[in-house]
Amino acid sequence: MASISGAFLLLCLSLPAQTGDEAPTIALRGGTVLTVSNGTIEGGTVVMSGGKITAVGKDVAIPEGATVVDVSGKFVMPGIVDTHSHMGVYSWPGGRANADGNEATDPITPHVRAEDSVNVEDPAFERALAGGVTTIQIIPGSANLIGGQGVVVKLRLGETLDGMKFEGAPRGIKMAFGENPKRVYGGRSKMPSTRMGNAYTMRKAFVEAQDYGRKWKDYEERKAEGEDEGPPPARDLKLEVLRDVLDGKIRVHIHCYRQDGILKLIEISKEFGFHIASFQHCLEGYKVAEQIAANKSGVATFADWWGYKVEAWDAVPHNAAILASKGVRVAIHSDSSDLIQRLYHEAAKAVKYGLSEEEGLKSITLHPAWMLGIDDRVGSIEVGKDADIAVLSKHPYDIYTRVEKTYLDGRLAYELQE
Repeated sequence: MASISGAFLLLCLSLPAQTGDEAPTIALRGGTVLTVSNGTIEGGTVVMSGGKITAVGKDVAIPEGATVVDVSGKFVMPGIVDTHSHMGVYSWPGGRANADGNEATDPITPHVRAEDSVNVEDPAFERALAGGVTTIQIIPGSANLIGGQGVVVKLRLGETLDGMKFEGAPRGIKMAFGENPKRVYGGRSKMPSTRMGNAYTMRKAFVEAQDYGRKWKDYEERKAEGEDEGPPPARDLKLEVLRDVLDGKIRVHIHCYRQDGILKLIEISKEFGFHIASFQHCLEGYKVAEQIAANKSGVATFADWWGYKVEAWDAVPHNAAILASKGVRVAIHSDSSDLIQRLYHEAAKAVKYGLSEEEGLKSITLHPAWMLGIDDRVGSIEVGKDADIAVLSKHPYDIYTRVEKTYLDGRLAYELQE
């Protein structure tokens, strides 16, 4: 290849995960710090040590021996969190051999787990890290009404899946309602082929889970009282997971578009006593924003994707802003190995259509972390939280901005170099 005199080659360097020794002490000094939770600090400093944020402020004492990184003129923000990713279960290059995200053999498959399909060498992970993304929830697809359990990971490249898992993250499960299950199973002349079938099939599964739970509860009570409890009920992995959903041990994330489906799912969740942590996609959420807010559910949506199927037709780019105005916590998710690389631009689109600048930043950091139950660890730059940080050349909403560094657990995980 011929060289070009005077030209610069921009190289995206993703650094392999380092384990064993404690993360170093690093001070990012002089940048505009977007804390997300406590405003903006001009010319601020963020100190990271042992994988945690240990100091944040305008006038911060830098520990002796710390590595000082001058980020003057740069913007420092929390690592981006994505609630809805299929990376790893639909890894690049796309093809049947790498399509491991939909167990489309039964409409109710809570017992399958995304983590059993994740290809940790998916090249998309590297590109996401280069976009300032540090934490993602990998979930099964939406062929099934109950598609299976997700896994929350940090993008620790070079690690096994156990090394990538977000330690202590709550369990989560993916459900879906609407066109996708109808299309998959209706095409086989199998229930559900209608929205009526969607609702019935989901209810039937939860009724079976209630019966299963009662059998086990009765058995355990007889055993505790010293009675002749007899043989234990037969284990059913499918119903075992749904029982945990009903017991509040698993966070529920539901793919749903239309307002009638959203309201139906709220009705079903109340009928069976479980809480919906987030509605995913939720393009007609703006029509029932007050009901979603009253249900204390979050919404993870697109900034402006629409019209790719009938139930996505009545979307408006003001969706996020309207939902937020009614008190709903809104996240902007990717659902794409491409879109995830610039989620800060997606947040900027939502701001253009009425979301406040503050809520725009929260939509890709603190709000998705809250939906995943990990906001005590990530999503904002605060003392004691994980040192997951992105350094950008310009404000995240600037179309010309680029992520220059991504820190993960206090280590430099990605750097853009000339």
